[in-house]
Amino acid sequence: MSAPGRSIPPSSPASKSSPLGTALATIRDRDYLLDRTGVIFKVIGDVHPGTHFLGYVKYYPDARGDRLLFGRTYRQNSVVSKAFGILADRPECYIYSPAVGCVITGVPREDIVAHYSCRQTLAALHQAPDILEQTAVSEDLLAIINWIVTAGAADVIGVTGSFLVGACNARSDIDLVCYGPRGYEAAQALFAERALIHPYEGETLTRLYVRRAKYMVGGSFDALMRQEARKLQGLTARSGAHINCEPLRADGDKTFAGVVAKEVGAISVLARITDHSEGLVTPALYGIEVETVTESTVDEPSVFARRITHLRSYLGAYTGAFRTGDVAYLSGRLVHIQGPDAHSGFGIELTPWSAAESFLANLTR
Repeated sequence: MSAPGRSIPPSSPASKSSPLGTALATIRDRDYLLDRTGVIFKVIGDVHPGTHFLGYVKYYPDARGDRLLFGRTYRQNSVVSKAFGILADRPECYIYSPAVGCVITGVPREDIVAHYSCRQTLAALHQAPDILEQTAVSEDLLAIINWIVTAGAADVIGVTGSFLVGACNARSDIDLVCYGPRGYEAAQALFAERALIHPYEGETLTRLYVRRAKYMVGGSFDALMRQEARKLQGLTARSGAHINCEPLRADGDKTFAGVVAKEVGAISVLARITDHSEGLVTPALYGIEVETVTESTVDEPSVFARRITHLRSYLGAYTGAFRTGDVAYLSGRLVHIQGPDAHSGFGIELTPWSAAESFLANLTR
């Protein structure tokens, strides 16, 4: 548990004048935002309306929590859809997103009091390592940060998760993000450093399977491990803590700017991956070709199946999970997307803002 007064200070004041529907240079995907009520939101995506930053409640004041921030007891939330209930008394935090095509949560811009930047926090921890309590996992993090800085990659890799706001403890994971192609290459090099990070292999594969299978239901052990082996994750050398790095889009990426999604229904299919080049970063975008429809809420699903050309995922669990030629079981929202690029048309979307069901994408062979 963090000691009182040891919370990492805000890295920059909040930006309240970013343009509508464009990639934001100041507040990035997976940064955190503190609002006037003390709730900490995790930012999702880089396309936001003019009134809100889209995201979900990550930490909130609650006597049942096990984290101490700003002299108050906080509770962690790891299920995106639970944010609807946590924010039940704040309907101003419910907002329809044309880009995602559904009602989601977000923090009104005028309510933001602090912005926690993943990149600036990495720099702050490097400059003032005594901010962290001395635990085995924090020592691992500092060694990894030193490697990143020495490699000249501090501008394309950041720290997110509990270490971003000082809500960490001796049981914390290490969550990193990397930005764009250069960040992805630097992260690959980092995760190849066996003195710092060990891959999941041998007996530790069971630990990884238990970690993932609870929400990636339906995949076999071998298929799930092959899918997970493609991601940037492992165990730290000293403490054996789980560490992962989520690749994000480069600053200024406008892939989803101006995109409007309209939900048609829900659909489950077996599909072949035809293009994974845009699937290595979050939000992931894969080209697909539907082979079989297994379930659908729409009539004449075969008519849609022939016109479904892509999979779009806001769930980081599926970033980098598939490669061209793979066959995967996909269960998600059937949406029609209109945008300024070649990705317009029907697609399957995986979004964390669903309280009714879990969306899946499992490798089959």
